[in-house]
Amino acid sequence: MRVIYLNFRVLKQSLLLALCFAVTAGLFTFATLRQPFAFPTAAQSAPIVYRVKTHEKVVALSFDISWGTRTPGPVLDILKKENLRCTFFLSGPWVRKYPEIAKRIATDGHEIGSHGYRHINLSQLPKDKIKEEIATAHQIIINVTGKEPRLIRTPNGDWDEKVVKAAQELGYTVIQWDVDSLDWKNPGVETIIRRVLKLVRPGTIVLMHASDSCRQTDEALPEVIAGLRQQGYKMVTVSELLDYGPGVLD
Repeated sequence: MRVIYLNFRVLKQSLLLALCFAVTAGLFTFATLRQPFAFPTAAQSAPIVYRVKTHEKVVALSFDISWGTRTPGPVLDILKKENLRCTFFLSGPWVRKYPEIAKRIATDGHEIGSHGYRHINLSQLPKDKIKEEIATAHQIIINVTGKEPRLIRTPNGDWDEKVVKAAQELGYTVIQWDVDSLDWKNPGVETIIRRVLKLVRPGTIVLMHASDSCRQTDEALPEVIAGLRQQGYKMVTVSELLDYGPGVLD
């Protein structure tokens, strides 16, 4: 009788262990399924890119444009003088309203990305409407510039899993930034310069603007460029930056 009792106790313990393992595995699977994205490995890019993981001293200056004609010209003149090619994220309505400036950006050799169509938070829309916004801007940019954008910076930098998946299904990579120049706040030329030069690191994507609401960008830009060069940084387009390593979320 004692042998049977011992076997029964061992059996009961085994069943309890098996049950605990099953519950733990189920919870892990459920938690994994709830994650919007798998954490990228060292060889993979994140589904949305804030910067690039690299030890090389490379940085991408990027410019959003959605309004006006005063600021783009001086910014383009500075970049041409400095022999730099950067990435411009253009909104569809702006490209359609000012085609000659958009064409100049392309002719000067800059990379053209999309800044969407309406300047609204795409995460508030259903997926089909998100795709419609992106596709509308996409076609306008192609028609005017002859360039097919493959990078998108969503309006207001707003995104969620649905937005990123919609963009990916249309062949886009979603690009954010890890250094915001704050030029959109017009905080002062020196503030813009100091902020960029202090926060930059290898693989940084800098957010700047060439819309008319940003009145200090063109004044700050020459010193930003000079300061980055003094620190030993090479300035490239966002697509070129992505060749240096995987995109990361931080």
